[in-house]
Amino acid sequence: MNSPVTDQAPAARPSASRQPSLPGPAGVRTVQAAFAFSLAALNLRIAVASLSPVLKEVQHDEHLSSFGAGALSTVPVVCFGAFAFLAPRLTRRFGPHHLLWYALLALTGGIVLRSVPGVLALFGGTLIAGAAIAVGNVLMPQLIKHDFAGRAGLMLGCYSLALSGGAALAAGVVVPLESATGWGWRQVLALGAIPSLIAALAWLPELLAPDRRSPNRRRQERVKQGGTDTAAPALRALWRDRTAWAVTLYMGLQSLGYYAILSWLPTLLQDHGMSDSQAGWMLSFSSFPGMAASFAAPWLQQRLRPAFVAPLAAALLCATGFVGLLTSPVSGAYLWMTTLGLGQGLAIGLAIGYIVARSPDAHHTGRLSTMAQGIGYLIACLGPLGLGLLHSASGGWSLPIAVLLAVLVAQTVAAYGASRDRHVLASS
Repeated sequence: MNSPVTDQAPAARPSASRQPSLPGPAGVRTVQAAFAFSLAALNLRIAVASLSPVLKEVQHDEHLSSFGAGALSTVPVVCFGAFAFLAPRLTRRFGPHHLLWYALLALTGGIVLRSVPGVLALFGGTLIAGAAIAVGNVLMPQLIKHDFAGRAGLMLGCYSLALSGGAALAAGVVVPLESATGWGWRQVLALGAIPSLIAALAWLPELLAPDRRSPNRRRQERVKQGGTDTAAPALRALWRDRTAWAVTLYMGLQSLGYYAILSWLPTLLQDHGMSDSQAGWMLSFSSFPGMAASFAAPWLQQRLRPAFVAPLAAALLCATGFVGLLTSPVSGAYLWMTTLGLGQGLAIGLAIGYIVARSPDAHHTGRLSTMAQGIGYLIACLGPLGLGLLHSASGGWSLPIAVLLAVLVAQTVAAYGASRDRHVLASS
């Protein structure tokens, strides 16, 4: 009696399998969420990268000293570190998806305030924008681990690509927009509020979905994201974990080099005779190979063996770019920007990938992200300010570049521990 039924079932399957597969509601929502996530990530560097090409104009108009200009470039990076430690508490209060939306709105307001005349508004707006980005920085790896666990490698690549793309867009269009519109730097920088507002609007469907609106669902989500008080000891435990410190130091040291170059590269090239627009373009150009390298970083991290090869390659590429800037910064600019972009793009992709790969679940990812980016960016803030001080003290760029090469050595040492295939808090 069961035989006919058994025989008919396989016959029905081929006919169904020949039907064209259409994405269901869950698939459409995943694509929508991935798009909104990438758009939000795009905005996590625009406010910082857009300032560098017009830093000399800002310094002149606001009567800032070299120290003041360096401090202005350093404020966002300090915020990335200091405000990262508030992210877990804010996540417990609002949930990660709502908190990202609030951060995007705060970023929009900070960019607008920064463009208001006056030193107070300039630094205040930069502070608000930096704090908003700090929260977003911590949330992104956590959201990848929680919302896109099955596609973590792809989303890590998209995240790193969006970071580099935002920096390239910002650095490349500021000076041309000034020339094309006749506007001053304030008006042009204010345009950075538009993409962050668009990103906030694109993220709205994530908040309006029924499972996000439900109080019970939001409470469960906060528990899954490590938002309960009982999970708090995990963060303290990370301070005693060598793998966590290796990931943190790698994040901090590669960020130090990145933000030092982001803040001062146009000035370095201008000091060697390059025009303002060309110097800004060079910074933007370096982001294009950086985008390719950062997108490929998760793939390289998983497949290159030994695992230490990828961060070593990143350091060697960066070293080549730094030496080139020291010896022939203008004549070989495209070559040095290519190697430096590849090295820094690969390094940031690996740093973010280590946060996700070295944590067993979303809870640990949130804690490790807080530690790595909180302490890491406090280390990184020494880059823009330190490079400016070294330049002022030495009257040239040889000493600052030499220090960046020394930082690369320490970064490579940290990479040895960060690239080891083990989770934080795992038994030795």
